[in-house]
Amino acid sequence: MKNTTISGTALSSDGRKILFSSDESGVFNAYEMDLETGKVSKLTDSQDSVYIKGYLPDGSGFLFEKDNGGNEISHIYLKDADGNERDLTPGEKVKAMFHSWDDDSKGFYFLSNKRDSRYFDVYYMDLKNFKAELIFENSEGFNPGPISSDGRFIALSRAITMNNFEMYIKDLKTDELLHITPHKGEVFYAPVCFSKDSRALYFITDEDREFRYLKKYILSTGTSETVKSFAWDVLFAKLSKNNKFLAVTINNDARIELKLYDLERDMEINLPELPKGEITDFDFSKDEKFLAFVADASNSPKNLFFLNFQTGEFKKLTDSLNPEITPEDLVEAEVVRFKSFDGLEIPGILYKPKGIEKGERVPALVYVHGGPGGQTMLGYRPLFQYLVNHGYAIFAVNNRGSSGYGKSFFKAADHKHGELDLADCVEARRFFETLDFIDKAKIGIIGGSYGGYMVLAALAFKPEVFEVGIDIFGVSNWVRTLKGIPPWWGAMRDALYKKIGDPYKEEEYLISISPLFHAERIVKPLLVLQGANDPRVLKVESDEIVEKVRKNGVPVEYVIFEDEGHGFTKKANQLKAYKTILEFLDKYLAS
Repeated sequence: MKNTTISGTALSSDGRKILFSSDESGVFNAYEMDLETGKVSKLTDSQDSVYIKGYLPDGSGFLFEKDNGGNEISHIYLKDADGNERDLTPGEKVKAMFHSWDDDSKGFYFLSNKRDSRYFDVYYMDLKNFKAELIFENSEGFNPGPISSDGRFIALSRAITMNNFEMYIKDLKTDELLHITPHKGEVFYAPVCFSKDSRALYFITDEDREFRYLKKYILSTGTSETVKSFAWDVLFAKLSKNNKFLAVTINNDARIELKLYDLERDMEINLPELPKGEITDFDFSKDEKFLAFVADASNSPKNLFFLNFQTGEFKKLTDSLNPEITPEDLVEAEVVRFKSFDGLEIPGILYKPKGIEKGERVPALVYVHGGPGGQTMLGYRPLFQYLVNHGYAIFAVNNRGSSGYGKSFFKAADHKHGELDLADCVEARRFFETLDFIDKAKIGIIGGSYGGYMVLAALAFKPEVFEVGIDIFGVSNWVRTLKGIPPWWGAMRDALYKKIGDPYKEEEYLISISPLFHAERIVKPLLVLQGANDPRVLKVESDEIVEKVRKNGVPVEYVIFEDEGHGFTKKANQLKAYKTILEFLDKYLAS
């Protein structure tokens, strides 16, 4: 846990410095690296996680976001050249999020729900006076997307279901709203960015295909054309300031792969070998000379990387791995597949401990990701490496309903969550049993958020399958959780109702899949970890399941983190959580 985690990148206007967030201090704070000297300076000293958004165009300061103890009510802050910090979006119950810089570098756009807690309006803040101007009143629950370079158009999307989205273009000058994606059936649409001349909108869709790809819509003709498509989902795309370069990321079998194109020469740029994990947070310099990004691998934590387009120079700027760790001791994960109960092929990521002797058998854990609709990727997970280094095999199952494997796979568990996807988790245990290095009598299940729910569901509805369960802020009562979704989730709340169940119309069904109402069936040891400030899975979800299971005479351990929300971001809390997990497993699974 002495590894450093890095998040976000922002290059200065002159390309000489890079801004990023790091938890080197134990909590995410803002740091700056001088690219000429390599010197790193800490710029904030916050006890709540700081996530950088970018330098002011003239270099006189930078913007960042933070919330209060993980409550997700984020505000935008300015730290000026004199070191003063200022909350630009005050309000105790107001959530604000940075959107984008304007094209002429005079201000920035941001989202805020201060007018109506349910919806995010779009505001413009002038850097001269830092006054906010409402430019789009979002009274219909749209997801605000990119704004054109000339400031005239904003792209909008709206979720009908988790699989079906509509997309619009709003003319902020004439107030005209144009629906640009009339379609039949369920199709995904997500606007990405406008071209420099404001004549085209780039967007991601799975229209007429199984996997998502990149298209662009021509405003003058109302027609669209394919830009880039692959055998896997396009995750994201970004244009450099003057549209010389296009960066595209692909979800290539649980690995995020970067593709870079020179649009002026209509060619793909050959990149050096990059870490085989997740590539995120990439930023072009304004002069289009440099690209910075964050990348990791299953056996290497996140680091900053830098590419010089003019010289071809490519270098890793940071070394996040704890120097006390020998890199060779970290396990490189492997993507494997098995056939589930109905023949559907289920992918997952296998971590096998090193040094297993012939005939030796080790305890194992099925890990279930969050969501619903999430995906475990081949990125660096310190908890996995920690447990594997202590002799536990891990299989991170990407059960049906996971993203990244086509829209049919993503929809395969709709309105059957806690049933079909749970069956895949049961089959994942049986897959473990086919491996000659696994102790078949020592297989547990672990997961966070929706994955925590799957842990509780496994123990309640399949009580004899797993020997132990580790629930990390998981849902125990779907009726309460779905009714208590934060108001700013807007249309996504209704889409979630359609995916899992409507608590106002299908209460009986949701009770049938909620472990809290079947807790008397849980007979295996249970560990529960919970953030006190979690706005998504409320603390009461864990309080009540712990209380009920303890009545069964079952060993139950419960750890609450008073200064965390939906996820543990502070290093001291991560240390406590991971150590607790290992001690629980050593006591109830490995012994």
